[in-house]
Amino acid sequence: MKPSPRDTAESKRKITRRGLILGGAQLVFMGGLTFRMRYMQVEQADQFRLLAEENRINIRLIPPTRGLIYDRNGLVLARNEQNYRIVMVREDVDDVDEALARISRIIPMSPEDLARTRKELKRRSPFVPVTVADRVTWDQVAEVAVNAPALPGVSPERGLSREYPMGADFAHVIGYVGPVSDYDLSRLEDPDPVLQIPRFQIGKTGVEAKMEGDLRGSAGTRRIEVNAVGRVIRELSRAEGEQGADMQLTVDAGLQNFMQARLANESAAAVVIGLDKGDILGIASAPTFDPNKFVRGISVADYRALTENTYRPLASKTVQGTYPPGSTFKMVTALAALEAGVIDPDETVYCPGHLEVGNRRFHCWRRGGHGQVDLNKSLEQSCDVYYYDVAQRVGIEKISEMARKLGLGTRHDLPLSAVAQGLAPTKAWKREKRGAEWVVGDTLNASIGQGFVLASPLQLAVMTARIATGRAVTPRILKSIEGIEQPSGAGVDLDISPAALSHIRRGMFDVSNARRGTAYRTRVVDDALKLAGKTGTSQVRNITKEERARGVFRNEDLPWERRDHALYVCYAPADDPQIAVAVVVEHGGGGSTAAAPVARDIALRALHDDLPPLEAYPANQRREVEERFDAMDLMPPLPKPSPGRSRA
Repeated sequence: MKPSPRDTAESKRKITRRGLILGGAQLVFMGGLTFRMRYMQVEQADQFRLLAEENRINIRLIPPTRGLIYDRNGLVLARNEQNYRIVMVREDVDDVDEALARISRIIPMSPEDLARTRKELKRRSPFVPVTVADRVTWDQVAEVAVNAPALPGVSPERGLSREYPMGADFAHVIGYVGPVSDYDLSRLEDPDPVLQIPRFQIGKTGVEAKMEGDLRGSAGTRRIEVNAVGRVIRELSRAEGEQGADMQLTVDAGLQNFMQARLANESAAAVVIGLDKGDILGIASAPTFDPNKFVRGISVADYRALTENTYRPLASKTVQGTYPPGSTFKMVTALAALEAGVIDPDETVYCPGHLEVGNRRFHCWRRGGHGQVDLNKSLEQSCDVYYYDVAQRVGIEKISEMARKLGLGTRHDLPLSAVAQGLAPTKAWKREKRGAEWVVGDTLNASIGQGFVLASPLQLAVMTARIATGRAVTPRILKSIEGIEQPSGAGVDLDISPAALSHIRRGMFDVSNARRGTAYRTRVVDDALKLAGKTGTSQVRNITKEERARGVFRNEDLPWERRDHALYVCYAPADDPQIAVAVVVEHGGGGSTAAAPVARDIALRALHDDLPPLEAYPANQRREVEERFDAMDLMPPLPKPSPGRSRA
């Protein structure tokens, strides 16, 4: 039966309503889908782009180029050399042990190297590249690259490593760099992210360590694209870091080389200070070592040889070593007495060879004594009894006060490792540190640089510089940073009367130039280069009454470690001081025989800026001196370029 028009209209109306509902639903769905797609593609585009790129793009730090170090004439003392290394990213390696085994077939690796690498890979984040082999050859780099498909996550890199072209000459001054250790990180509150790079090198000792913040620079970054197995495809972008600051030291490389060669075969230290600005021109400790071995990885045998050496080559004796200054301290006692007004320079003291104080006898080094001694003669011939007598009058407090005024018992602010403070003792110090009261015997011992008094070779050089100039000369070893001159150490005038200083200088001149002076044999005959100095010998053992009765053992008859230390300080030229020198020879015996000849050679080398002229020596010593210089292992003269940046 044919539907009626009414039924047809009703049916159409229902279909239209359903169509509209269905269409509206479809429209809402499509609109929501469109909005969601727009939101994801437009609003969240950056987030999803980042999520996608993190699967194929890595951001890595670029180690900064370490600043260079020069001597005062522009010679490079620490530079960067290009080297190649093999790195591994653990996340991209299927089997670490298998990868290491394959690498070791290309690059020889010891079991210790493999164990260290495995440990490093476990310690570090899986995303961080870990150095597997360092300082590899170009052929080895090429072979690793050829085997790239079989070594996923392994790639060669080019980097920089520290090198010290002057070798052992500056080991105690510049120090050396080494990989960052857990101990290094533990000392930092907010460590630089670049320190997390495996085998990243930082300063460990010397200037390298103390000036680490300036020398290191700041890291850069690079974005690299990697494939599914972690192989680097290309570098997308690079932001260079900032190179570390270049530094110029006050030390003269030629003089330093001469000093190290002159001290060879001794356990000794020497310091030369320029008097105009307090520049340390030379600072040598012997024996020394090659810092390049520490950078490249020192062997167990080499390290044991250094640590077991009786002469302690790893110690910087110039600033770390402290010694009883012996008779070189007598200038301090004399100045304290003159300034206190308790002695007159012409007043004499009788020296029979000893002085009785209470129930104890204090001996002079000369058993038969010196007879009547005034201030000048006491310095010239180094009479101990004179200073025993003077010390009782002036007292330890004024002696120690003068010592500190002259730079002893003071830690000088230098960028060197473990700079010692030394000791200028007082009554309060003994009460606090030793739990005992000060006695007169302590004062007598201190007056001749024995007992509790301790000084480093650096401090003795500073003391001599201050006596020579009358100024508070302060040592400096940094000449400039990035071409900016560092503060001068010339110092202001000391609060010591010129007359008192004049008396001391006259006595020091006679030590080296008067016929009865203790250093007369090591005099300089050239009037323009004459020295003014003071010998010193400090005991390291007690001499018993029995030994004195039968005769004191000679140093050469004793084991090395029981012999006296030998010391000598001087300034030159005597009539126009330009440099101050201090030399300490451990267990060398007498200061006049072991230390003074070394100091004379060093002083003449510093003044002459070349091998000391033979004409400056007494005629009967010239052949011996010439033979000594011929036997010394001296470097040939080097070119003197101006400091400048290098990214090599």
